[in-house]
Amino acid sequence: MNSEDLRRFLEVSVALTSERDREALLSNILDTAMDIADCDAGTLYLLENDSLRFCRMVTRSMGVRQGGHDSPITLPPVPLEEKYVSAWCAIHSSAINVADVRTDARFDFSGSIRYDGMTGYRTKSMLVVPMRNDRGELIGVTQLINALDPEGNAVPFPEEAVLLIEALSSQAAISITNMKYSQEITLLLDSLVTALSTAIDERSPYNANHTRNMVKYASAFLDWLSENKDPLSFTEEKRRAFIMSVWLHDVGKLAVPLEVMDKATRLGPLLGGIEDRLRAVALLGRIERLEGRRTEEEYAGLCSELDSALELIHRANGAGYLTDETLAGIEKLAGNTYTDEAGEEKPWLTAEELHCLTVRKGTLTPEERSVMQSHAAVTGKILENVYFPKSYSDVPRWAAAHHELLNGRGYPNGLRADAIPDEVRLLTILDVFDALTARDRPYKPAMPLEKALAILRSMADEGSVDGIILELFEKSKAWEASQ
Repeated sequence: MNSEDLRRFLEVSVALTSERDREALLSNILDTAMDIADCDAGTLYLLENDSLRFCRMVTRSMGVRQGGHDSPITLPPVPLEEKYVSAWCAIHSSAINVADVRTDARFDFSGSIRYDGMTGYRTKSMLVVPMRNDRGELIGVTQLINALDPEGNAVPFPEEAVLLIEALSSQAAISITNMKYSQEITLLLDSLVTALSTAIDERSPYNANHTRNMVKYASAFLDWLSENKDPLSFTEEKRRAFIMSVWLHDVGKLAVPLEVMDKATRLGPLLGGIEDRLRAVALLGRIERLEGRRTEEEYAGLCSELDSALELIHRANGAGYLTDETLAGIEKLAGNTYTDEAGEEKPWLTAEELHCLTVRKGTLTPEERSVMQSHAAVTGKILENVYFPKSYSDVPRWAAAHHELLNGRGYPNGLRADAIPDEVRLLTILDVFDALTARDRPYKPAMPLEKALAILRSMADEGSVDGIILELFEKSKAWEASQ
């Protein structure tokens, strides 16, 4: 191997190991082998299902180039039978150098000769080399045809070319294997995401819809950034990692009790107990009236008060926000008592019921909200136990931080702006946007688009979310593109 050959080989090795597109890699392997061997034609086979599948076919003198998505090869695969030179090479994992296919009796070259008869081409010399990776596994076969002398005549392949092509084929096999491993890791992560999403879906279908919606918004927004060549645009690698973090951001909700996660009203199942209790108060009042211990007017007043109490309780139970007047009414109601059959004085509302009913905004008590907010930290703990390759290494951190706010008032860690990357800032905006506009939440109605955007703008003004990213999100109208 002279210095020029060594230089070319090293350049090619670097090119093969840096290629990320499989179709381009396969084409590059054959073209490079032909360049190094100074030959006119070649075929690249890949081993699949105990046969050699035609992957690439090139004949430069005839302008023939087949293989890949644009020009698939329809020839049947070569069976692993020793009479075929490519199959023999694969079976014995050994290179074959044929000076002239018409005088070599070792193999059946009738296929090549028939091809020549149909095309007018003249196949003469052939170099067939196995492609083995660093684990000794056979990946395929490189078959080179018609080495050329300086005048362009077909001549036998020189023996020194065999070593070069063997080294190149080995490097190519390693590149193909590594790309396959990378694809398998991606498929593994994708299947993990699908499994976790299915698990969440089984527990709470609306939350799975939430994640799917966010993925749609994220994909549409990132497409828009790329189309507009915005400086915030993500590389393809970062995009895959970010979408993965969107899929996984709520995985911690697997540990949140459904009675908290899907709590549609302040009281939840406690409402039934209140209704039963107030019905009992009415019955006790009726008994007192029948026994002469309560007048008809007093009984009518009690029934009217109970009706008003139930109306107030139902109204407060399902309201999105409690006014001072409603809260005062509930507090006053809590002071009412009755005497049960055992002669004990009992309140109309228990301490737990009063605690739930006096939640100013939303349906969760402070204790329940703390349980709900724990999902972000749990997401981080779950994902910390998953091995993510380098290109996905930020996924656990991004996913677990989706409730952090730039002003430090978020959770679980109260991070401030300088510790929150753009990916998390975007994730937070997507999460809030879908939470506001979702139509399938059991505990609240959907919010109109403009009102949701107005809330996000107010959050940006107060320093909670990133105003620049929010402005880009609004311009993109990602919610329309994702429909």
